[in-house]
Amino acid sequence: MSPGSAVLAARAGRTGRLGLARRPVGLAIVGLVLLAVALVAGIGGGTVAIAPGDTLAILGRRLLGLDIATTWAASAETIVMDLRLPRVLTAMVVGGGLAVAGAAFQGLLRNPLADPYVLGTASGAAFGAAIAVLIPVRALVLEFGLLHGFAFLGALAAVLVVYKLSRVGASSPMTSLLLTGYAVGSLLAAGLAMAMYLSGAGLRQIFAYLLGGFDASSWGRLAVAAPLIVIASLGILLRARSLNGMLLGEEAAAHLGVDVRRERAVLLALASLATAAAVAISGLIGFVGLVAPHVVRLVVGPNARLVLPLAALLGASLMVGADLAARLLGDLPVGVITAVIGAPFFLALLRRTRSGYEL
Repeated sequence: MSPGSAVLAARAGRTGRLGLARRPVGLAIVGLVLLAVALVAGIGGGTVAIAPGDTLAILGRRLLGLDIATTWAASAETIVMDLRLPRVLTAMVVGGGLAVAGAAFQGLLRNPLADPYVLGTASGAAFGAAIAVLIPVRALVLEFGLLHGFAFLGALAAVLVVYKLSRVGASSPMTSLLLTGYAVGSLLAAGLAMAMYLSGAGLRQIFAYLLGGFDASSWGRLAVAAPLIVIASLGILLRARSLNGMLLGEEAAAHLGVDVRRERAVLLALASLATAAAVAISGLIGFVGLVAPHVVRLVVGPNARLVLPLAALLGASLMVGADLAARLLGDLPVGVITAVIGAPFFLALLRRTRSGYEL
């Protein structure tokens, strides 16, 4: 066993309660079952309820080509395939991507309070969306309007500016990255406030984006954003070993053979890409990318090889559940639901783990 693996195993022994850290396969199965339940519930729930049996039958008939007798109304099939399935799948992809990005940032910064928006991604996306609302031109490409495109570009541009200004090197402290992100985020927040002041009738559209949601989900938007999120998330998963090395400190990671400068830049780029693609189609939704990896880490320990895939499953399930709750409560913004439910839950977690919890 390498020195890094030994340290990680020791920490997992302290953090993984009830011996769950030794049963990753069982936890993965539980996560997949939870995700399947969330999928069926998310598709069947809403103002027009569809029974779980009918939901499964429609999915089996349309997606798997099973020879199932039609016992449901044609409108139910339209609701499932054209409205709810793309929405639920979008929520899953966004939730999973934000959870993986959050786990990556928490590992890089060695701070469980870090979230996917820590480098100004949210501020950049919001500013880009606000600028798009102000532009008196409307265009639609692959079902994406200027708002989505500008939000994506704004998020990536904000991260690039933060990275360049912080001048992160092999020995530069990550504190400089955080402080630069805070400064750039504050500047972008001021620009957002000015854009909102000048937006007039477009203010409601900006607020809708800031609160987040999946009302405008479609197969076309999912087809464009999902590959970016999935590829970025898989790239982070493939670099779990480097992320584990970073948890030990950058000097220790370098001694273990990790190219700190390169791996840090790649992980930051991948996490930022996943976050930017997610916020482009869903708006700003907090809590899931912060808490999902935190909860998983409490159960299995800090090993990124376990945390990343399990956090993706939990994040996807949580996002679908939040979207379902938003629909059942009258189409509230999903960001409101995650904040109302997530903030007290996260405070409770901090209260329970404040004595000695570490990454």
